[in-house]
Amino acid sequence: MDAHHTPPSLVQINLTIFLSYIFLFFLITRSTSQVLQSVNGEDHYLTTMVDNAEKNHLLYSNGNRGNAEFEVGDDEDWQMVQRQGRQFVVNNQPFYVNGFNTYWLMVFAADQSTRAKVTEVFKQASSVGMTVCRTWAFNDGTWRALQKSPSVYDEDVFKALDFVVSEAKKYKIRLILSLVNNWDAYGGKAQYVKWGKDAGLNLTSDDEFFSHPTLRNYYKAHVKTILNRVNTLTNLTYKDDPTIFAWELMNEPRCLLDPSGDLLQDWLSEMAAHVKSIDPKHLLEIGLEGFYGPSTPNRVQYNPNTFALQVGTDFIRNHQTLGIDFASVHIYADSWMSQTISDAHLQFVQSWMQSHIDDADKVLGMPVMFGEFGVSVKDDGYNSSFRDTFVSMVYNTLLNSTKLGGSGSGSLLWQLFPEGTEYMNDGYAIFLPKDQSASNIISLHSTRLTLFNSMCSWKCHWGCKKQHVLDTFLYHEEL
Repeated sequence: MDAHHTPPSLVQINLTIFLSYIFLFFLITRSTSQVLQSVNGEDHYLTTMVDNAEKNHLLYSNGNRGNAEFEVGDDEDWQMVQRQGRQFVVNNQPFYVNGFNTYWLMVFAADQSTRAKVTEVFKQASSVGMTVCRTWAFNDGTWRALQKSPSVYDEDVFKALDFVVSEAKKYKIRLILSLVNNWDAYGGKAQYVKWGKDAGLNLTSDDEFFSHPTLRNYYKAHVKTILNRVNTLTNLTYKDDPTIFAWELMNEPRCLLDPSGDLLQDWLSEMAAHVKSIDPKHLLEIGLEGFYGPSTPNRVQYNPNTFALQVGTDFIRNHQTLGIDFASVHIYADSWMSQTISDAHLQFVQSWMQSHIDDADKVLGMPVMFGEFGVSVKDDGYNSSFRDTFVSMVYNTLLNSTKLGGSGSGSLLWQLFPEGTEYMNDGYAIFLPKDQSASNIISLHSTRLTLFNSMCSWKCHWGCKKQHVLDTFLYHEEL
């Protein structure tokens, strides 16, 4: 997308939705007619899948947004997400992701006065077709802590996490559960260091979280506890629950103590092996921001600033760690470059995303998930039109990869909040009931991905006759 492209107006989007109805009706009518004249199984498959896509589109786009509840029926329909090459798959079907972040779900679920907000955000997200939520499976040593001290847990808070997992399934939303924070919020690595100091360890840096054997063992014990947790509502062990899309080792790990990246790399290798030894079924990701490091000097030009080379992470090297199933990248032009919005932000987004998609395609051979992205209302010059352009650019860049069967496998908006939680807003939150423009853009992207997911089976390998149908619908100028 051109950096100066303006987002579609509501009239254009509504016209697009209307045209999509007509197009889908045409597809169904035409395909059904062909099936009556043919015994070709491929035609029958296409008819069925387009019909399912239309049903989903009507759910996402109708005027009853927020009233559609998705109850999962037979467990055979709710299988683990797996990886095949550069794509996610479920039941041998592609699974391209339009998702979101809401980090506080467990804490809100722990209080009966706020628990309904968890249901509300899942309901709103599912009503616009979102299928994955990333949230915290940690709260260490702070208010309403899950882990009050090393390996000591608050059962009521654990039951709140059980509720989050159980409730997500009701709305056909899968979860990426992050296991610790790099930052101080919700405890983070600083809390582990504090626990170490309380136990008499001589520690001088929060980054010794990555190096000290005792702190490594604290973390490994937490991982084991989470993965082996038996949900009190579903009776499913977390490591066996398909509702969990993936585990995340850490939210935005950085290790300034060792800019070479060796220390963090050693930690990642040990922890990835540890997770896989307990749970080989689920996917695993790191939680990186995506900065290029010393192993790829030819790629550091894509970093947003020179400091990114000093934080001890290395996108390529880290993601070549045994046990890591897909790459994670975040997108914060306003935080990394300048808090004054400009076209330079959009140009950065395009080059940042494309470089990582190319590397996931050609070097890593794995899916890449853009796990956080957004624009803050606190940015100088912020306006909703720029935000819409930013979000549309992320979605369209991914669609360009999806169209080719590439590794650009999904994105998670930072972040989605229900009404009544405005006091928690860090500036990036989107409140769907109050933001029709964002709601329409998200819904349209979900509809596009639904068509990809339902119309192209894994065996299709993107070379089948359905491709021209996808091109016609998904890449029409108005879309």
